[in-house]
Amino acid sequence: MTADLFADSLPDWREDLAPGAVVLRGFALPLVPALLAGVEAVTAGAPFRHLVTPGGQTMSVAMSNTGSLGWVSDRRGYRYDATDPQTGRPWPAMPAAFAELALDAARESGFDGFTPQACLINRYAIGARLSLHQDKDELDYDHPIVSVSLGLPAVFLFGGFERSDKQVRIPIAHGDVVVWGGPSRLRYHGVLPIKPGSHPLLGETRINLTFRKVR
Repeated sequence: MTADLFADSLPDWREDLAPGAVVLRGFALPLVPALLAGVEAVTAGAPFRHLVTPGGQTMSVAMSNTGSLGWVSDRRGYRYDATDPQTGRPWPAMPAAFAELALDAARESGFDGFTPQACLINRYAIGARLSLHQDKDELDYDHPIVSVSLGLPAVFLFGGFERSDKQVRIPIAHGDVVVWGGPSRLRYHGVLPIKPGSHPLLGETRINLTFRKVR
């Protein structure tokens, strides 16, 4: 593993994946200090936890939420809720830097006026992964998904509209943002297991911020 994977001087550039889907390399780097401070503040009030799927499997990725709604999973299913089931309180308010980044990244990708109601904060330890899935728990699909990567690098899987469709493997580094919407909104996607490494700011951890407008 080379130091280049962790460089904060990565040039900003845009990589088109499919109609309505892009990678914005290094787009989040100017806001990294504010983003990490926001993660710390949010998870102080809504601690990371490993959710259980409706089938009873414990997810390898730990998560929390910020915003007016949070995504939750348990034996009853997947859904959004205004209340954190672990604390019984509303989810922490979305930090200004989060909302600013989501709006700017969506606009840069061709989606104006994006105002997310939920931000899922996912914490990946080494070996954690995210299985192929579609984001279908929202009430409509008119708005994009904005996904921000911090810390350890990852390989993002971006597929088609069936689970069996071939996936493209996309290396994702600290500060990269992936946006998909429009004709690509319901593509399958996932993350391969995180490889061993250590990031100067986050150690053996990857943090992912996923912004969604629910309704």
